[in-house]
Amino acid sequence: MPAKYRVAVIGHTGRGNYGHGIDTVWLQLPECEIVGVADADEPGLAAAVTRLSAPQGYADYRRMLDEAKPDIVAIGPRWLDQHRDMVLAAAERGMHVYMEKPMCRTLEEADEIVAACEKHDIKLAVAHQTRYSPKLHVISDMIYDGRIGKVLELRGRGKEDGRGGGEDLWVLGSHVMNLMHHFGGEPNWCMANVTQGGQPVSKGHVADGPEGIGPLAGDSLSAMYGMNDGVTAYFASTRNMGAGKRFGLQILGSEGIIEVLTGYLPAVNYLADPSWSPGRSGAKWVPVSSGGPGQPEPLPDGGLNAGNVLACQDLLAAIEEDRLPECNVYEGRVTVEMIAAIFESHRQGKAVEMPLKNRKNPLTML
Repeated sequence: MPAKYRVAVIGHTGRGNYGHGIDTVWLQLPECEIVGVADADEPGLAAAVTRLSAPQGYADYRRMLDEAKPDIVAIGPRWLDQHRDMVLAAAERGMHVYMEKPMCRTLEEADEIVAACEKHDIKLAVAHQTRYSPKLHVISDMIYDGRIGKVLELRGRGKEDGRGGGEDLWVLGSHVMNLMHHFGGEPNWCMANVTQGGQPVSKGHVADGPEGIGPLAGDSLSAMYGMNDGVTAYFASTRNMGAGKRFGLQILGSEGIIEVLTGYLPAVNYLADPSWSPGRSGAKWVPVSSGGPGQPEPLPDGGLNAGNVLACQDLLAAIEEDRLPECNVYEGRVTVEMIAAIFESHRQGKAVEMPLKNRKNPLTML
C-alpha cells in the first residue's frame, strides 16, 4: 500500500459544486493527500485550491487525472449529467472512486459504470452516508434478535418540500431506496403511479429536470416493491406536503416498529407495539443509539463530514482488503433501478419485473 493515498477532487461550481463534503473529507484522513482539484468554473477552482490546499488546479479534470495520477478520484458534483463520464475517465485510468449520490441518470449509464469498474478492478463507493452509520448494525441486530418480530413492511417517504414528486425521488429518495435495499434485500418487482397536477403523467408533462437529472415529470408519486426477503416496501412523495417531517424509513414488524432518519448518527426510534399505535397500546417510543435501544449515545457527533469519513475509511479498507465497499457500485445501480422502476411501471400501467429489461429513461418512451 502507498505511504499516502493520492486523491484528486473533481467539482463543478454552479453545476453541483462539490456535493456534501466530498472535497473536504480528505483533509480529515491523514493517510491521504490531495494532489489536485479540477473545476471548469475559474473562480470556483481558485476557491477550491485555497480551501483544499491543493498543489495544482485544473480546468479540465481529464488533464488532472493524466498529470496528477491519483489513486482515488473524489467526484463531488451533485448534478448527475457528468457522473457517468467522470467515473469512466477515472476507471479507465485505474483509479478508485468516491462519489456523490445518486450514481447516474439511467440504468444504461449504470451498466456502463459497473462494466468499467469490473474491467479495471475499481472500487467505487457511493456517498449514501447513512449506510456507513454504526447505528445500522444495531438496527440489524435488533431485527435479527426479533425485537420487532417478523418484518412485514418497509415504508419510506421523501422530503416532500418544493421538490416533491420526481425530483424528490432522485435527490433525496435515493437515500431511502438505498436503506430499503439494505434491509429488504433485492427488489423483484415494482408497481407505481406518477401524477402531475392530479393527472397521470404523460409525454406532455416531461421536461428537463434540475440538477442534471434529465427528463423528469411528476409532483406526486407512490410505489410498491416486492423485496427478495419477502418484505413489501412502499415509497411516496408529494410536493409541499411535509417539508421533511416524514423523510426517512420505517421498518414495520409483527411486534413493533423501528424508524430511521438519515445521517452519520441518524435519529432512530423503536416502538415495541404490534398495533403500531402508541396512543392505543400505551407503549412509548425508545431512542436507539449506537450503543443500543434506550442507551446513551457513546459516540461524539463527529461534525458534518463524519459520515464521509467513515465511508472513505471503508473505501480505503476495501482497496487494501480487495473487497467491495459497503455502499458499492452494485448498490448504486440498484438505487437507480428502484427509481427508474417507478417511471417504468407508470409507463406500462402495470407491475414490472426487476431487474428491468428497459435500461433507458422510461419518461423518454411515453
